[in-house]
Amino acid sequence: MFSRISPITAADTYPLRHSVLWPEKPLDYVRIDNDETGHHYGTYLDDELVAVISLFVTGTAARFRKFATQPNHQNKGLGTLLLRHVFEEAKRLGAETICCDARLSAAAFYERFNMKPIGDVFYKGAIPYQHYETRT
Repeated sequence: MFSRISPITAADTYPLRHSVLWPEKPLDYVRIDNDETGHHYGTYLDDELVAVISLFVTGTAARFRKFATQPNHQNKGLGTLLLRHVFEEAKRLGAETICCDARLSAAAFYERFNMKPIGDVFYKGAIPYQHYETRT
């Protein structure tokens, strides 16, 4: 299988955001108010979009949101490639720091990128989250 990472539109991210992150919520739940200001990227296997992420850069600070990979393509390194790409893009766009709010179930993944937990655990519904950040 051939994989590539490409810029995509915010709307291109919605189906994966919805099906992977919040399938029990309405589709509008996965839209972000400032989606139009973000940089959105997708990982393709052949012509199938299998992972998405959205990057928002304000001055020297970057934040990625709504990172989702199809369950049948998780743990194959595709998310790692996509996140590395986003770190490079954030740096290229002038960011000195990058952060995210991550599900605690994914903590070990983000820690591999030298991201450190900041602050207290918080909840979105019943799901525990932690804020993570690092330098680019």
